[in-house]
Amino acid sequence: MNKVYYIICVIFLLSFSTVFSQIEKNVASEFSVKVQVVNSETHQPIKDARVEVNGRVFYYSDIKGNYTVKAKAGDQLVVSHSGFETIFYTIKDDEDIKVQVEGFEPNKKSKLSPYSSGKRVSLYPQYLDSVRFYKKKDIDKSLSFIEKMLLDDLSRNRLATTYKELADVYFYWNQYDLAIENYQTSLLQVNNPAVRLQLAKTAYLVKNYSDSEQNYKTTLKGKLNNYQQLTAFQGLGDVYMVQENFDEAKSNYQKALEIAKTNLITPKITDLNSKLAEVYAAQGNIQEADGYYQNSLRLASEENKKRSLKEQQKVADFYNQSQRYDEEIQLRKESLKEAEDIPVEAENSESLVDSITSQKINYKIGNAYMQKAAYKEAIPYLKKSIADADKNEDLIIQKDATKRLSEVYETVGDYTKALKTYQDYVTLVDTLYSRKEQEIQQVKRFSKRILDNQNRIASLEKDKELSESKISLAYKDQQLIQESNKRQQWVIYSLVAGFLLMILLVYFMFRINKQQRLANNLLALKSMRSQMNPHFIFNALNSVNSFIAVSDERSANRYLSEFSVLMRAVLENSDEDFIPLTKEIELLELYVKLEHNRFKDKFDYSIHIDKNIPLDEYSIPPMLLQPYIENAIWHGLRYKKEKGNLNISMTYKDSDAIQILIEDDGVGRQQSMEMKTKNQLKQKSKGMSTIKKRIAILNDMYQDKIMVAVSDAFEDGSGTKVGLTLKKD
Repeated sequence: MNKVYYIICVIFLLSFSTVFSQIEKNVASEFSVKVQVVNSETHQPIKDARVEVNGRVFYYSDIKGNYTVKAKAGDQLVVSHSGFETIFYTIKDDEDIKVQVEGFEPNKKSKLSPYSSGKRVSLYPQYLDSVRFYKKKDIDKSLSFIEKMLLDDLSRNRLATTYKELADVYFYWNQYDLAIENYQTSLLQVNNPAVRLQLAKTAYLVKNYSDSEQNYKTTLKGKLNNYQQLTAFQGLGDVYMVQENFDEAKSNYQKALEIAKTNLITPKITDLNSKLAEVYAAQGNIQEADGYYQNSLRLASEENKKRSLKEQQKVADFYNQSQRYDEEIQLRKESLKEAEDIPVEAENSESLVDSITSQKINYKIGNAYMQKAAYKEAIPYLKKSIADADKNEDLIIQKDATKRLSEVYETVGDYTKALKTYQDYVTLVDTLYSRKEQEIQQVKRFSKRILDNQNRIASLEKDKELSESKISLAYKDQQLIQESNKRQQWVIYSLVAGFLLMILLVYFMFRINKQQRLANNLLALKSMRSQMNPHFIFNALNSVNSFIAVSDERSANRYLSEFSVLMRAVLENSDEDFIPLTKEIELLELYVKLEHNRFKDKFDYSIHIDKNIPLDEYSIPPMLLQPYIENAIWHGLRYKKEKGNLNISMTYKDSDAIQILIEDDGVGRQQSMEMKTKNQLKQKSKGMSTIKKRIAILNDMYQDKIMVAVSDAFEDGSGTKVGLTLKKD
């Protein structure tokens, strides 16, 4: 049994190694690409655009005169700016790329703006650069430049960018509530998927999981680049993971991993292997989790030491949870050697507690020895942890390690050292408590300062709106004065009144003509409907006659029964200009069924209606589609030697219109004309010409409600495709 288990494990691990070795073989080498972003009118370079590939941002170089990006074949280039719409381009090779932007106006001003003058040049780009420069260094300076940006006369795009940058500043300084507020304000100006992704991430951090999930899903409905798609799926996986919806978490992580593999985004491949391992571990599937963790360890080691150390700690924690203490200790000892080569960054985005330090690793090694009851082996590691923590002023680890050491001494019976160590622990707790109180006070002062800045920014916006309102009122006063002067020119007004009287007379004449034309159109439509009904009845009776001719009485009776149902529905709708789309679909289904009964050996058919279409919101002229279907059967499929296909489908074209397609793979329009007899050509069916006239009149009356395009279905001229666009009422 053990041998079988061993073989299964080996096969499983080999499969993972094979998959990822294949990935490595497919990894394309990275190359440099020169990207120029220029104004198409002035041919001047745009130096403040945001140029990124797979989440990496590249900046303009004045020396080189371009953006030099690092990419691989197949990577997606994204160029964005507050002054133009985002541009997406797939990089094919290392040839230079030139992006020409049309209608770019970086310094456009409003005439009503109190902050603009004729010769004033906008400093918005410089302020924006300053905000980004000070974002992680000085929050006060960042917010002061945000204020200056808001004083400028901003377009919607620039206003959206300003609030997005403000939210980014708050996000970096962990002021998540203010960040959410400003991300939402930015999205009210411009619906930017990158901003919505950041909003979803911030909502996740404040544990508002429903909002986070909704924003990620909304983002996925829009147009995204590959990296944004990956980020959205990974974010959804994180949301489902924390809610213990493991199946959904796994599904979204796997979608993200597939995108990362396809686009060779190596850091994300590492992260997602690690996250999938966490899902399997949470589900109790240790074997699967171990396989993914081994992959993440290997991939992380190929990136850099810091990433490798981070992944080692995660895997070691997994070993601890699985009670595999020997493997945990061995892995942590290996990472301990690497951690000593990496200096602790005092000013880092992550706190000292969350960073990977020698005191933390030593503490966890000692803790693992305790859990496996190897108390004497735990003592030196806990002592080393306390010494390193004291040296690096890491009170939290020093406190925890001191407490553990006291417990070890008590367990091995050395009560004197246990008491002394416990007293040290109490002293450390008191010191840590005092420090925490100081930190809380500092955080309160910091939060108050930030809140004051936010209130000042909000007040600035209101003042700006008030100033513009005053200027608008001044313009209105000036207009009132001009109106007062015009009242004195009564002679001119009398002439204008006479001119208006003439226009009114012309208008009434036009209205009478329009009503007359409407009446003529209604009469024409009624006449055409009266032509369509006998035409349809004549063709249907021909079908009955064919059954009688071959003495197929049962088929003839059934056909007549179904034909009578169809005729009753046709006659009920014959006086209507429009009927509900659902009724027209029922008529079509019945008609196609009748024709198929007659020509079973000639064609098969399918009718597909998109379930998301609200059919009750659409109406259509009765018997509008039937002539096209009849034409497809009688003049296309009937002449085909082998069995053909007729496909009818209704799908969304946009929010206010649907696309109706009638396609057949018959002989085609040209061959059909050639195969008709001279008598058939003389007695050409008037169905198509009548339907064209009906559509023309209906579009004239109802403002282009229906559009029809008829074309060959295939390049060789065979088959016919009728595309009909129907707009909402």
